[in-house]
Amino acid sequence: MNKEEARHRIAELSDQINRHNYQYYVLANPVISDFDFDMLLEEMIRLEKEFPEFAEPDSPTRRIGGEITKEFRQIRHKFPMLSLANTYSEEEVKDFEDRIHKVIGDDVEYVCELKFDGVAVVLIYRNGSLFQAVTRGDGIQGDDVTTNVKTIRSIPLRLIGSGFPEEFEIRGEIILPHSSFERLNAERQEDEEEPFANPRNAAAGTLKMQDSKEVARRKLDCILYYMLGDILPFATHYESLIAARSWGFKTSSAIAKCRNITEIFEYINNWNTGRFDLPFNIDGVVIKVNSLAQQQLLGFTAKSPRWAIAYKFKAERVSTRLLSVDFQVGRTGAVTPVANLAPVQLAGTTVKRATLHNADVMTSLDLRKDDVLFVEKGGEIIPKIIGVDLEERFFETQPYTFITTCPECNTPLVRNEGEAAWYCPNESGCSPQIKGKLEHFISRKAMNIDSLGEGKIELLYDRGLVKNISDLYDLKPEQLLGLEKTYPATEGKKEKKISFREKTVENILKGIENSKNVGFERVLFAIGIRYVGETVAKKLAIHFGSIDNLMKATDEELIEAEEIGETIAQSIIDYFSVQRNLETIERLKQHGLQFELKAGETVRKSDKLSGKSFVVSGVFQKFSRDDIKTMIEVHGGKNVGSISSKTSFLLAGDNMGPEKRKKAQTLNIPVISEDDFLKMIETDEAIKIG
Repeated sequence: MNKEEARHRIAELSDQINRHNYQYYVLANPVISDFDFDMLLEEMIRLEKEFPEFAEPDSPTRRIGGEITKEFRQIRHKFPMLSLANTYSEEEVKDFEDRIHKVIGDDVEYVCELKFDGVAVVLIYRNGSLFQAVTRGDGIQGDDVTTNVKTIRSIPLRLIGSGFPEEFEIRGEIILPHSSFERLNAERQEDEEEPFANPRNAAAGTLKMQDSKEVARRKLDCILYYMLGDILPFATHYESLIAARSWGFKTSSAIAKCRNITEIFEYINNWNTGRFDLPFNIDGVVIKVNSLAQQQLLGFTAKSPRWAIAYKFKAERVSTRLLSVDFQVGRTGAVTPVANLAPVQLAGTTVKRATLHNADVMTSLDLRKDDVLFVEKGGEIIPKIIGVDLEERFFETQPYTFITTCPECNTPLVRNEGEAAWYCPNESGCSPQIKGKLEHFISRKAMNIDSLGEGKIELLYDRGLVKNISDLYDLKPEQLLGLEKTYPATEGKKEKKISFREKTVENILKGIENSKNVGFERVLFAIGIRYVGETVAKKLAIHFGSIDNLMKATDEELIEAEEIGETIAQSIIDYFSVQRNLETIERLKQHGLQFELKAGETVRKSDKLSGKSFVVSGVFQKFSRDDIKTMIEVHGGKNVGSISSKTSFLLAGDNMGPEKRKKAQTLNIPVISEDDFLKMIETDEAIKIG
């Protein structure tokens, strides 16, 4: 393919992919299969790599992510983002309408919309392309999150149709649909990380992640609801939303024009019950005057527009009786109390259980057998116990107390200073911990042995074939073929039958063998050292280069690595002080797992920058910013996101903001150039080996 053919094909693919994104994510009406869509995207990625001169800034391939944002620049809003006046009272909605009539008269039309429970964002478009995305912040200025927002498939990178202004902004809410939230929390619980309390918190945390590839994977969504600009070709708010949808924006299909207070309350009452059938959270209804001219006439208070109000739904609360309290043991030995409840309908689902989190929460609730509890969902998907109905309490009953021994192996529990959780220390003899470690080891983000799963691991453990992660690599076909077991239904789980047929065994052993090619940083994550998650494992792999170097590291040497504090350092030392863990590592080495970085991967090259921290800002001539940051790490230095009195150097490239330089000078922090930095490490060679 010559250059002209490539240019034409890339443009053609861009139009096709944008159109299919619109059909799927905005109209919810896909016209091709996922496979066919992926083939188009792969072709475009390949062509853009081969002909990078034709890769546009708004190319749909940007949605895949991969860019790293260390700092989120502060951007001043052109139009301040005021807050809506909120109310839970129907009387105050009537008062709002009365105030409108006093100023405008009786000829008023309203638009009612859903109030999405997410993160407010401003999208700025210039000449039909997404120019910038900014969070609400304090209403005056917010964070530039453009790189991460580009990964959201429902946000158009380039508008379709015609008639849109040369420059305008559109505001909306970034949300995490229930399906994405539940998948994300399941993954976090698998890794024994604290689950997000609600989709709003998860969306906010995701939007500020540094790795845009991870943002893309979490599948955020965005619904737009308000357009602003110096010159807009509309007379009403409703017209602007219809036009926005025709240009490729995802706007709500639940908007409605209302003429009076009766119609407004019909809308509110309809969605107060209908909200539980939505695939995302809303927490109320917004009522706006439709006419833009009337909006302008009504104006603003210091905090809010006078032409709009938000009616917020009360969180749905039910009462139900506490039947018992169970205690569950996780992979790391953490013991979690769980309340078993008399089944009750709440927000469209039947609730039977709710976590009590830890001993402190359980004590604060002062729970007793047969207590009547108040349970809420509101903006939460996870049921939350918020209190006890003391009028229904039998006061002669004794409060539940947190257990002192493990419910699985009867080992006395321990509690580390400064931690809320109690732990079972019997790592090698407590079955939930062993099975949890095995399940973590084979998981997608660790060794990715997808031919195994929770049920198969349980069967292998129950038959005594696997008691340790290294046992997986000793499995033989004759041990597996014909294994089967039926597990009866339990609370929250259906009956399941596990059977090992010839093809199943072949796939399992092939998956185990393939896992020997998984890189060191993922193996380090997979072995399950407490507090060593994905990111920490990668930092440790880069800093130390091999498991042998890590095992020999002192407390001081560990803390020198980026993002490693005293708690993580002590956990690593504790792990390698246990002979059983050392034996496991040795067995895994003998089976050929990767315990050092391969040729072509970044490794620690020197300690020349040990103890020094750098803020890297601007554009550089010889290396990209990411390459320079990697150089800092492999020579023992540390990258930090913002300047403080503890910063060692500001490494300044072209086009760096003046505020950073000014702050560095105020704090007497040396400002160095790219050449100065290269002299410090005495090399300008490539930073990879092999």
